[in-house]
Amino acid sequence: MQDLLTMMTTLRRPRLLIRAARHGAQDYRRDRHLQRLLGYGRLPRSGEALMRLVEIEAQQNERRQTGDASYSLLRHLDVLIAMMGEVRLLKAGHADRQPEPT
Repeated sequence: MQDLLTMMTTLRRPRLLIRAARHGAQDYRRDRHLQRLLGYGRLPRSGEALMRLVEIEAQQNERRQTGDASYSLLRHLDVLIAMMGEVRLLKAGHADRQPEPT
């Protein structure tokens, strides 16, 4: 999990795209967003979902950088919002499992 979180902190994307994603992540709802992005059915755990989202985002970013006509800014933004939301859930779950200091 730590590698995923490290990867997220080193992700470099246009500032406006990240700011918009941060704003959208405040309203992130896992059941709605993930089903739209990953397909319907059983939702994966946060770590697995984040790995799949990272792959989707990398494809979207490649399309953005190459000027591919199939690039969708809205889809890219949706994926980034979901990634930020899943990171927040992962961190919250990890903090819940930490032993209390004595």
